[in-house]
Amino acid sequence: MPVYKYVAVNSQKQQVKGKFIAASQKELNAELAKRNLYVVSASVCKEGSSLGVGAGKVPLKELTMFCRQFAIMLTSGIPVLLTLGNLKKQKYSYQFKSVLQSIYDDVKGGDMLSAAIEKHRKAFPNFFRSMVHIGEASGKLSEVFVSLADYYEADAAVKRKVKAAMAYPLMLLGLAVGIVILMLAFVVPTFQDTMVKMDVEVTGFTKTVYDASEWLTKNWRWALIGTLIGGFLIFLFACSNAGKYTWDVFKIHAPIIKKVQVDLTTARFARAFSLLLSSGMSLTSALDSVGMILGNRHLEKRFKNVAKEVRQGIPLATALEHFRFFPDLLVQMVAVGEKTAAIDEVLIRSCTYFDQCVEASLSGLTAKLQPIMLMVIGGIIGSLFLAVYSPMLSIMNGL
Repeated sequence: MPVYKYVAVNSQKQQVKGKFIAASQKELNAELAKRNLYVVSASVCKEGSSLGVGAGKVPLKELTMFCRQFAIMLTSGIPVLLTLGNLKKQKYSYQFKSVLQSIYDDVKGGDMLSAAIEKHRKAFPNFFRSMVHIGEASGKLSEVFVSLADYYEADAAVKRKVKAAMAYPLMLLGLAVGIVILMLAFVVPTFQDTMVKMDVEVTGFTKTVYDASEWLTKNWRWALIGTLIGGFLIFLFACSNAGKYTWDVFKIHAPIIKKVQVDLTTARFARAFSLLLSSGMSLTSALDSVGMILGNRHLEKRFKNVAKEVRQGIPLATALEHFRFFPDLLVQMVAVGEKTAAIDEVLIRSCTYFDQCVEASLSGLTAKLQPIMLMVIGGIIGSLFLAVYSPMLSIMNGL
């Protein structure tokens, strides 16, 4: 079926753009009309284009909801095709609905669910696609979707906690920058004019602050342009592969945030690895897949050695010890799991503990960053006030 690229308006007369799979433009108009969208123009996308390409990753919130609803319907005995038919009518984004429509059509045409999902590699994470394939091959598709929903919900909860822990320090940093700019732009020039009128010689740090204030007031446009350009270049570097890799290396070596990264990665590894093994995936295949969800490119690159050593006959616990990143407790638990042939069960039971470690690390990070940020802000503002008021104090002492 062709993929149509359309421009439509909704009932509020707002323009909406998107892609949709339909047998004809008449069907496209009818389907969009059901969604209170009225087509202004539509054209068939170029051959070879697909909704998976360019659609981007499915948002984590939508993917989690999809997994949970899919699991509920499957466990209720509803067939896969009917489940997809019901889910593509749910309140998802237009892009995700289009992807689900494509998957529905492929499954209806005889494709396996995993094969239909595999056509949208850019829409779904590698981990998700691998788990669906395992679920179909093992006959545990409903169990896999339940586990996926639990996994993504727990992962989303951890990410929310990380954002909440970092919000206050970042707010303090922004406050410090704002105070410095306000003082240099408005407060310092007033005192500087007073010193000039009183013919007071200004030296040392006070002169440096006055010079900085004078330069900022005269060249604020260039300073703003330079800041925007610098911020844009940093953003481009951060979005590049080299920038992302550099940031990932920094995160696991920075003194203050290293403990948080270790606990976050350990919790994610334990949950994902146990999920892969319990779904029927072999140990080596699970090691190949779990490296992709560690959330760190540098660790993912290093983790390949773990899978390589296991293939060479080295015990998993020993290979993880050579990895030199995970805490000793995880390595010991994996060793126990190897001896009892129940690595997945051991790791599943340990997930709660590692989640608690993440919460403790985040609380510790916040407790350390807050006083540090307050001291930095106090030091900067105190230095500026001292530079501004020190000439006045000298005059008063002279009197």
